Amino acid sequence: MKRFLTFILSITVAFFITSCQKWKGEHTDIYTYTPPAANPVSDKQPLSCGGGSSVVPVKGTMLSGKTYTVGAGCDLVINPADTLFLQPGVRINMGSRSSIIVLGTLVSNGSKDQPNYITAPGMVKNDAPGGVAASADSAYAGHWKGIIGGPNCNLMVLRWTHIEYAGYTEGSATSTIASSGAGNQYSILFANYKGNFVMEDSWLYGGVDDPIRISAGKIAIFRNTFEKNGVHGGDCLNVKGGTTGTMAYNLFIGTATNGQKASNKGQATGAPQTNVVMYNNTFISGGYRQVQSGRGGCINFEEGAAGAFYNNVAINCKYGFRVVGSPAADVAHLTYGNNFQYADSVSVANQFYPTGYITQPQATDIPSITTSAKYLPATYKPGSIYDGSDVVRLNNPMFLNFPLPTSGHALADYSAVGNFNFRLQANSPLIGKGNTGIQPLILVPLNKIYGLSDPTPPGADLGCYQLNGSGNQH
Repeated sequence: MKRFLTFILSITVAFFITSCQKWKGEHTDIYTYTPPAANPVSDKQPLSCGGGSSVVPVKGTMLSGKTYTVGAGCDLVINPADTLFLQPGVRINMGSRSSIIVLGTLVSNGSKDQPNYITAPGMVKNDAPGGVAASADSAYAGHWKGIIGGPNCNLMVLRWTHIEYAGYTEGSATSTIASSGAGNQYSILFANYKGNFVMEDSWLYGGVDDPIRISAGKIAIFRNTFEKNGVHGGDCLNVKGGTTGTMAYNLFIGTATNGQKASNKGQATGAPQTNVVMYNNTFISGGYRQVQSGRGGCINFEEGAAGAFYNNVAINCKYGFRVVGSPAADVAHLTYGNNFQYADSVSVANQFYPTGYITQPQATDIPSITTSAKYLPATYKPGSIYDGSDVVRLNNPMFLNFPLPTSGHALADYSAVGNFNFRLQANSPLIGKGNTGIQPLILVPLNKIYGLSDPTPPGADLGCYQLNGSGNQH
């Protein structure tokens, strides 16, 4: 009997060891095992509509390394109870006049090594300064409609994701599904003050009107790059009544009008007052494609919006930091300072504090408000005309690779990053001038996947790149 029990025990142990080795071979360690994707979306056929409908319902997981195609004129719809999740390394080729309508949840979870792309196929970029007129540039053509968040979209996350060539007019069919506007030409729309919009470490290239319109929502927009945004108008990040949150460490180059604009216009019943904190953003050559005069070129607060803007850098923008007096921003709840401006022309320097508006010069601003008797005179009042000639080409920011003073091209010709590098040299006047005491307004979930992964605090250096390597990672 003893020998029999020993034999049975040996068989059991051998089976257990073999089973464990087999499980390990199939799954690796339990602590690093990644379960299969839930409801994988097939890439075998285009996501196409038909039968008189534009709707293509979609949910589940788009898989890493796969390319998905959306048919021309089709609305890819994420229904209210559904989620579409993009693993790192996904590419979605959007057919002409197509859209992504988010009535539920969208999470594009790209990574630094495997960014995602939501783009138009077959496009060729021409990003050399002055290389192509806006009228002939595919960046401004609006190939597909955009990502349209419905009024009950609860979560939209874009992380390490390229959004390109959007802005085609929505039209009646799309706008009816999304409860938006038939004439909209936004690359991204979010419109739920109870919902959360997170965009971090991503890129937005091209666009027709406002590339991003936040009609309402809790927002966190960190460390992104914006190029060639808006044809003849539109503000890159245009937020309206009921928007609260933070914009930080973003790089803007060649925006039609402002890079960041805050207004409380259209505040819905039950929605909060617009309150946006903006810090450590960099704006290059903004405001030159806006056909209306005096509309701005970098930051704008107006019409009841509260918040703060600190540590920002504006280089050769047509207009400086703009606080509007009619309809007035909530100046009682708006603070700002430690902002830097540089001009290669007197016309730009004359608008560091835009004529006709109420931006108050701050003692922490650069150039110093006591630079000379002409800039700014002791009798200066906000909105008055002054002579900025003494600050032209003063305080070169010393970027690693960007021509200042500019030569050979108009200021408006600089609209894309290309081979430029806006990181700081060790002797840059931007270093150590930041206000690190600003409090970000973080209202979205803090979550590595389903929220904001990194609420980078205000930096010691001005602008979106920090000498220590933090800030914008592009």
